[in-house]
Amino acid sequence: MILKRYHIATVILTASLSLFLSSCATRAPKTTDSMISYESPGTAVHHRGAVYHSVAPGETLWRISKMYDVDIETIRKTNRIYDVRDIEIGTRLRIPGAVKRRHVITLYPSHKWKYIIIHHSATDIGNSEHFNTAHLNRGWRGVGYHFVIDNGTCGKDNGQIETSPRWLKQENGAHCKADRMNERGIGICLVGNFSKERVSPAQMGSLVYLVNKLRKYYHIPKDHIIGHGQVRGANTECPGKKFPWKNFYSRLGR
Repeated sequence: MILKRYHIATVILTASLSLFLSSCATRAPKTTDSMISYESPGTAVHHRGAVYHSVAPGETLWRISKMYDVDIETIRKTNRIYDVRDIEIGTRLRIPGAVKRRHVITLYPSHKWKYIIIHHSATDIGNSEHFNTAHLNRGWRGVGYHFVIDNGTCGKDNGQIETSPRWLKQENGAHCKADRMNERGIGICLVGNFSKERVSPAQMGSLVYLVNKLRKYYHIPKDHIIGHGQVRGANTECPGKKFPWKNFYSRLGR
């Protein structure tokens, strides 16, 4: 059964992204004993209920099952999925007996990641699926960032972390050509325009959580965690003039 796709203002958003995004197939890494999956702490597991989830680029039933603490077979049977490879981007799945959605961040052994580059989308709305469409239209191999942190629009929660196929396959980014950051920098994009508005508390909390996981695992120093506009040779104010750098760095800890 092919389930109904969930789209909000796709045509308008795609056109907008093409104008405002500031830049902003290899095999997936093999699963090994040293691959670690982190989930956000403090999730209440006593309250469960049915939720709907729109499949983002790169998401699998395994990742979705970890988000909601529901086994894969339950999700498969509920949605009459006969072949898990048939799950398309935008497919809307019913997840029965779900807990509140949790962050699932998978970390892969690698020596290539030396920087973390923070971006904003420079758009009011969006999610990984919409960026994927916009970037494909620009001739790229899908969404150029490694992670997207949503702002509560387009069917995603405020502060939801979406992991892109580039991270899952450990591919170079398409988010910052300057100073070879596509090859050595992890690209994180927050949905919003932070030259006009402020980062929401939920987004900032998720950004701090994600960056701390990444920097500690890959031994990235704090002075290598920078904005797109701070990269040598980049000509942009991304992630925006109102991005709260002082608050952000203070929350990263040592």
